[in-house]
Amino acid sequence: MLALFETLFDIIRLRKGPDAIPHSSVLLAIIVALWLSAGIVMTLLTEELDARDFVIGTITGVAGLLCYTAIVVLSGKSARLLQTVMALLGCGSLLSLTFVAGNVLLTPFLGESLVNLIVTLILLWTVPVEGHIISRTIDRHWYVGVVAAMAVFVFQLMLYSIMDPATPAPT
Repeated sequence: MLALFETLFDIIRLRKGPDAIPHSSVLLAIIVALWLSAGIVMTLLTEELDARDFVIGTITGVAGLLCYTAIVVLSGKSARLLQTVMALLGCGSLLSLTFVAGNVLLTPFLGESLVNLIVTLILLWTVPVEGHIISRTIDRHWYVGVVAAMAVFVFQLMLYSIMDPATPAPT
């Protein structure tokens, strides 16, 4: 298990690609459980989030995976899909847990505004990480993957805002 976490951290640092993860459906089940657990931890430890946010976040996460699946399949790289999904979910889990840890552990020492900047940067780091994973999967330049990841990120934000519109201000 430690080797898996090391590999995922190497992918997050853009040093390895999804091909470094073994092709295993058992490992996929473990990573999906990790992904869901990270979402639950994030929901429980972030004051502004509730069960509805967890459900909507899970739906938007699956929608993003479907977008990436389409990219991989249309690129003719279906054989790499399992490892790609595991890399996306595994790295997403670790970045989510880092986000929560930063929020919980750093706020008492650094103050809310500085911590908000740090955790926003962690959130934004998902775009180059996912771009890296996709570019390595479809054998394209890193920028192609980052453009795809930005498009998926924007799609997920739009989907989230449609599913959870802001409460209208009283007039």
